[in-house]
Amino acid sequence: MRIIGDLINNAYARARKAFRERSLEGYQNLALLQANLGVEYLDLNVDGTQQIQVRPEEMLAFLPEVIPAIQEVTPLPLCIDNPSFDYQRVALEHYDRARSGPPIVNSLAASRQRLDDMIALVSEYDALVIVMASERFVGTQSAQSMNPRHVLETAKRFVERLARDAGRRNDQIFIDPGLAPVGADTYGLVNIGLDAMRLIRQDPDLKGVHLSVGLSNFAWGTPKHIRHDLEKAYLTIAGEAGLDFSIANPEISPSPLPPGHPVVRGLREALQEGRVREGEDAETAGFRQAEAVMKIWTSAEGEG
Repeated sequence: MRIIGDLINNAYARARKAFRERSLEGYQNLALLQANLGVEYLDLNVDGTQQIQVRPEEMLAFLPEVIPAIQEVTPLPLCIDNPSFDYQRVALEHYDRARSGPPIVNSLAASRQRLDDMIALVSEYDALVIVMASERFVGTQSAQSMNPRHVLETAKRFVERLARDAGRRNDQIFIDPGLAPVGADTYGLVNIGLDAMRLIRQDPDLKGVHLSVGLSNFAWGTPKHIRHDLEKAYLTIAGEAGLDFSIANPEISPSPLPPGHPVVRGLREALQEGRVREGEDAETAGFRQAEAVMKIWTSAEGEG
């Protein structure tokens, strides 16, 4: 499992402090920390969160300063994480490809307002790219991908277009099938993502693409004592399905647990409970899955 380090994100207190102070040294420290922990890319996200308000003009003004500062202390390539065309454009203009190699544009999706322009940026800057296949095209609109075939169809559509319009090879494309918080997943989205990975790995037209998820989403809302093991258990199961990258916090050693680990077994059982049975709807199965996930952490509390 290869890691895109996600600590340069205002969801984390150290990143918020660095942004409030516009501390280039603070960002450099976060970059070096993750480089020393062995990540392969550094995710760069200076957008707002629930904890901090950030105006678009603030982000655009800061990117020309923070990107060279990060590249000054480590040659690791950046994963430029924002759906805004303007954010991507400014970041790519100030990124030194000669020092760090190709960056990742994160991300393309059916809902992007300037999708054509984003694809043109990928071509112009010879970038790698993450595709959010959890959204699908419905005519001129977009919608949530509600089954694995939707994810597969979206992945194939983007791969074909990126090859045609941006000259991307399959190995320059990352497909994100989506990852919902497992404790609140009442529509089977975790299973949809896993099943979609299996379909993608079986499709000869998609041979060589990378699969990536944002791991911090998965255990959101679960107790701290079980959260990291749940993330690692997911990596075990998703790795078997073909996942090879995750955007994750490298400080918690985001590596898969052994297949026989109790949390892996518990998560497999919970996800199986989330499968829709004959005569029921997805929400019923989802609530059954949530109850099974709760048993994992209550069992962990008992063992503690």
